[in-house]
Amino acid sequence: MWFFTPSHYPLLLLLLLSTLQLPAQGTDTPRFREARERMVQIQIERRGITERRVVAAMRSVLRHEFVPSDARDSAYNDYPLRIGEGQTISQPYIVALMTESLDLKGSEKVLEIGTGSGYQAAVLSELVKEVYTIEIVKRLNELAAERLARLGYGNIKTRFGDGYFGWEEAAPFDRIMITAAVDHIPPPLLAQLTDGGKMILPLGSPYSYFGQTLVLVTKIGGDYRTRELLPVRFVPMTGRAQGITR
Repeated sequence: MWFFTPSHYPLLLLLLLSTLQLPAQGTDTPRFREARERMVQIQIERRGITERRVVAAMRSVLRHEFVPSDARDSAYNDYPLRIGEGQTISQPYIVALMTESLDLKGSEKVLEIGTGSGYQAAVLSELVKEVYTIEIVKRLNELAAERLARLGYGNIKTRFGDGYFGWEEAAPFDRIMITAAVDHIPPPLLAQLTDGGKMILPLGSPYSYFGQTLVLVTKIGGDYRTRELLPVRFVPMTGRAQGITR
């Protein structure tokens, strides 16, 4: 028979903790927290992002966890960063603007086209019920899925595939975000949007010198209306968007 005394309690606590499946957390430091706060104040709030939940999400998500290790010191700077495979993580302001433009209330199911590093999905996950995100580059999909799981984002579902066709079995979606440039609104995505739902995307030729226009689409019955927000420049949407089938 085993007898336990108070001197055994620390050991028992360690044994108990070792059996729990706790989500791994990212590594934050005072330096990163200070950089993130500067990012929020200077790049986000001063440029007119006022939705408090969006600002809080930008302040909460550890952007440095979503960039390559050699780019961590630049994670909170005011420009996009390369994440490999010819792709980028968007400028913080654009992430905040696209997120705020979707007018999220908290109960939505959101589809993201172009997971990239997973940063935008992480921001969305702090604001909505469910996030579904699709990435056409297999390696990026694998890395993002591992990263999001490690950081404890349990309401995000990832998929490797061509986002042009959406995620039909999970449709309809209240909101859709496309994070790669396309020269038309993909019909399958419009079909998977709820009536009254919103979609945001960089619309225009991915190869134009002048870039594209960030456009907000609102679905109304069998039709839709659009509102232009500002000029942007995104990497091209590949796969079916360029006439390539996989």
